[in-house]
Amino acid sequence: MAKVEDLERQGLIRRLPPDPQAVENAMSLARRDVGVAGSVLAGNSDWAYTIAYNAMLQAGRALMFSKGYRPAGTNQHISVVKFAELFLDGEIVLAFDRMRRKRHITVYDMAGTVSEEEAKNAVSRAEAFLDAIERLLR
Repeated sequence: MAKVEDLERQGLIRRLPPDPQAVENAMSLARRDVGVAGSVLAGNSDWAYTIAYNAMLQAGRALMFSKGYRPAGTNQHISVVKFAELFLDGEIVLAFDRMRRKRHITVYDMAGTVSEEEAKNAVSRAEAFLDAIERLLR
């Protein structure tokens, strides 16, 4: 398993002073997004899924900020996933990474790829991810 130092050496993350305000700002965005994702479920599964993923991304960034790091380089979403792997259960991070990949298709390649059931599951996974991050932040 990778270590924080490995991610830093690979240029995926960059050290910065821990910033409680940046942590709170990112978690505020994450909470907002998971709420919005739930509210758009009935109207657009693709966007509900995408917003749920963004909630997870913001929570992952909050975790990074709390540990004194930020994503670096061109693949910042991957950097957040790899950092989360160091602190969270493998299953929840695997779901996060799968959502990252599917979200990319939904946003950049093809509309209508997310079913209503997938979107509901994404919102549930995002809520669980936020809960896990909030437990780490306490």
